[in-house]
Amino acid sequence: MTLLELSLLIRWLLGWLLCLNMPPLPRLALESTPLVSVLVPARNEEHTLPHLLAALAQQSFRPLEVIVVDDHSTDRTATVAAGFAAAEAAAAGAVSGLPLRVIQPPPLPEGWCGKTWALHHGVLASRGEVLVFLDADTEPCPVLLAHVVAVHQQLGGLVSVQPFHRTEKPYEQLSVLFNLVGLMAVPLGPRAGVAYGPVLVTSRDDYERSGGHAAVADKVVEDWFLAHVYEAAGLPVSAFLGWGQVAYRMYPGGLRDMVVGFDKNFATAAGEVRWPWMLAVLLWLSGLFWAAWCLPAFLLGWPMLGNPALLPNLVLYGAFALQLLWITRRVGSFGWVNLVFPIPVLFFLGVFLLAILNLERGTITWKDRQFRTR
Repeated sequence: MTLLELSLLIRWLLGWLLCLNMPPLPRLALESTPLVSVLVPARNEEHTLPHLLAALAQQSFRPLEVIVVDDHSTDRTATVAAGFAAAEAAAAGAVSGLPLRVIQPPPLPEGWCGKTWALHHGVLASRGEVLVFLDADTEPCPVLLAHVVAVHQQLGGLVSVQPFHRTEKPYEQLSVLFNLVGLMAVPLGPRAGVAYGPVLVTSRDDYERSGGHAAVADKVVEDWFLAHVYEAAGLPVSAFLGWGQVAYRMYPGGLRDMVVGFDKNFATAAGEVRWPWMLAVLLWLSGLFWAAWCLPAFLLGWPMLGNPALLPNLVLYGAFALQLLWITRRVGSFGWVNLVFPIPVLFFLGVFLLAILNLERGTITWKDRQFRTR
C-alpha cells in the first residue's frame, strides 16, 4: 500500500469515526405531566404550517397551549393559522381539540432577527413552565412531545433534536453533504454543547436564567448561539437525532431557496465549530473530494494524480459511495445521490464559495430580509 493509499484509507475510516456518536432521541416515559407551551415561529409558512398543526393535534401528550407567532408574513400564514385555531376552538369539547392561538409581535426593531423577535414575544405571551420551540416545517410523530419533554426532565437545560430530512424532488438530494457535515462537525448526545433550532425544549426558569432569545437577538443562526448562552449560564445543552420521531422537508420552495438557506448557515455558523472537529471533517472531505475526482478523471481522460489504474480508483469510489449510503440513512432520505456523489460535492463547493463571498459582503438576504453575516 502506498503512502497516498494509506492516507485515503485513514480519511475514509475517519468518516466512520465522526459518525459513531449520533444518538437518536431517547424514548423515555414522562416522570410527571408539566404545563407545556409549544411556540411556533412562522414567516411565509402557509403551506407547511397546516401539516404541523394537524400533527400537534394528534400528540399523545396534550400541551397547555400552542402559540403560532406570525412573523409579519407576506403570504396567508396568519389566515391559515387563524382558520385552524377557529376549527379547533369549535372542537373544544373533543379530546383532540388543540388549544391554539395566533399572535403577531410588534414591528421588527433594529438589532433583532425576525425569528428571535417572534420567539421572544411568543415566550412573553405563554403560560407554560416548559417551553417547546418547533419550526413551522417540522413533522412530529404522535409521541414526539412526550419523548422530548421526558428527555428534558432527565437532562435539564436545553434539549434539541435535529429532524430527519425528508426529500421529495431530485434537487433536494443535493443537500446530502450539508446535512451530513452539519452533524459530523459537532458532538451529539447529553451535554454535547450544541443545539438545533427546529426542535428545542427548555424550562421557563432556565430560559430566563440564560437570557433567552434576547441574548441572541441579532443572530441569524440563533440555535448555535443559544447553546452558548445556556452553557455560559452553567446549564447543560444536549442534542439528538430525530430519526423515526420528527422529520422536515427543507426548502421545498426550490433550488434557489436551498442555496440561499445553506449559504446563510455556512456564512454565519462555520466559525462556531470547534477546531478539532472541523479539522477532522476537512480531512474526511478531502478524501471524499479526491474520490469524487479520480474515477471520473480516469474514465473521461482528465488530468489526475495518484494511481492511474482503474481498479484502485474504482475501489476508492465504491468505498466512499457505500459509506455515504450507510451513514446518511439516519440523517435523511438520500439514496441514489450517494452513488453519484461527485454531483453533490460540486454543489457543496459552489455554495461554500458563495458563502465566502457573502462573508466578504457582510450581508445576506433571507425571506425578504437582510441579515449581517459578521
